[in-house]
Amino acid sequence: MYSKVLLAYDGSESGRRALFECADINNFLHADIHLLAVAPIAPTLFVAEGFVADVPQEEENARFAQVLDDGLAQLAARNVKAAGHLVTGDAVREISRMARELKVDLIVIGHKHHPSRLERWWKGSVGASLVEEAPCSILVAVQNP
Repeated sequence: MYSKVLLAYDGSESGRRALFECADINNFLHADIHLLAVAPIAPTLFVAEGFVADVPQEEENARFAQVLDDGLAQLAARNVKAAGHLVTGDAVREISRMARELKVDLIVIGHKHHPSRLERWWKGSVGASLVEEAPCSILVAVQNP
C-alpha cells in the first residue's frame, strides 16, 4: 500500500480538507507523512533601475513557514507525526521534485472547483498539472464551491 505520503499544504480551505483527509487515512495506513509548503516566488515590479519585489521573498517565506507550522500542529492534534518541509518555487515543480527526492508512494493535495471556465483558465490547476509530472499516485481532496 502507501508507506510514504507527501501532503502539499498551502493553508487554504481545500488544503485543510486535504490535511484532514490525510490524517484520517493515516489511521489505517500508518505511513511516514511529509508535509510540504511551497512558498511562491514573490511577484516583482519593473522599475526604471531594475526589478523590485512587490512582496519581499523573505515575507513570503515567513508566511509559508507559519502555514507549515500550523499544518504540523493540526496533524499533531490528530495524533499524526509528520516531517515538515518548506521550499520556494513553482508548486507543481517543487511538489514533484520533493516526491522524487523523498521517494513517496502518494501525494495528497487539495483542490477547489472554480465556477467558470475563465477562472479555471486564469488561476490554473496545480492538481491537473501535477498529474502530468508526479512520479506516483495522487489523492485529490475536492472542496466544492
